[in-house]
Amino acid sequence: MAGFALCAALPIVWLFGSSRALDLVLPARGAGGGRNQRRAERIRPWLFLAPSLGFLGLYLVYPALATIWFSLHDASGRAFVGTANHAWFWQDAPARRAALNSCLWVLVAPALTTAAGLGIAAMSQRVAWGGLARALIVLPTAISSVGAAVIWKFVYDYRPVGTAQTGILNAIVVWAGGTPQAWIIMPFWNSLALMAVLIWLHTGFAMIVLSAALRAVPAETVAAAELDGLSGRQVFLHIQVPQIQGAIRAVWAVLSLIALKVFDIVLAMTNGQWNTEVLASLMFGWMLRGGGDFGRGATVATVLMTMAIPVAAWRLLVLHRKSGQRGSGQRGSGQRRSGRR
Repeated sequence: MAGFALCAALPIVWLFGSSRALDLVLPARGAGGGRNQRRAERIRPWLFLAPSLGFLGLYLVYPALATIWFSLHDASGRAFVGTANHAWFWQDAPARRAALNSCLWVLVAPALTTAAGLGIAAMSQRVAWGGLARALIVLPTAISSVGAAVIWKFVYDYRPVGTAQTGILNAIVVWAGGTPQAWIIMPFWNSLALMAVLIWLHTGFAMIVLSAALRAVPAETVAAAELDGLSGRQVFLHIQVPQIQGAIRAVWAVLSLIALKVFDIVLAMTNGQWNTEVLASLMFGWMLRGGGDFGRGATVATVLMTMAIPVAAWRLLVLHRKSGQRGSGQRGSGQRRSGRR
């Protein structure tokens, strides 16, 4: 407890102490007081940002640079090998397949999750029991990814033809007159089966955000569209969706980062077998299994980081645009109020 209290107090001590020290070094009184005050105003924000920038440098920038440095070294991380590990990555078929699978996850899973969340958010607002439906959809978000993977392994479970199927999906297939399938070992389709777990986990998140965005659409706009004869589907597609594009892009960006970093679902369900390996699980295998290979593990991490940078930049751009639109809207409303006065 004492250590926690000290860590909590340090930022406060820094903020007040650094601000006081700056006032002593650049006093606002006496000769040159105005110039000192202007200098202090330029320096003070950086003093407040310094702890955050220090933590970012220690826990983000330094690990990223160290990863790039290790990717240029051998398995032990001591002998410099240049770009040999990067050449290996693009020449190795399993590594290329893992990169392709990661791209497939980023392209498919966020799109389906966002679409499912948007559809449920729209439909739940039109029924009396919409609140209960939303609560049930949100429930999976409380489950860990590994727990969800275990649950879905039972859903996809396969037993030989002629025996009782314990997996829900195969039980339905047999009931409908079909043949049970070993879904987890079917190339390409098994990746989609794994993506279903991620979609199930995060549809609730997408629904919550998009439901709030739909509620923010002015009711007068929707009512006017309905008076003009637009159907519910047309109002949704042509009136509501265009007005919540910022929220849709923000949800998509967050889900893209989650899909790119997916690891535990693949590890728990297939352990990367049957062509389901992704970059994160490949990195784990090279870094920590069989004695570990720091060079190749760091190379895979570098590729994963390189793929994540555009997605993260897109997310920041989306958030910046949303904040800019919100600020311009507030300024516009303020101008209208002042005009009415």
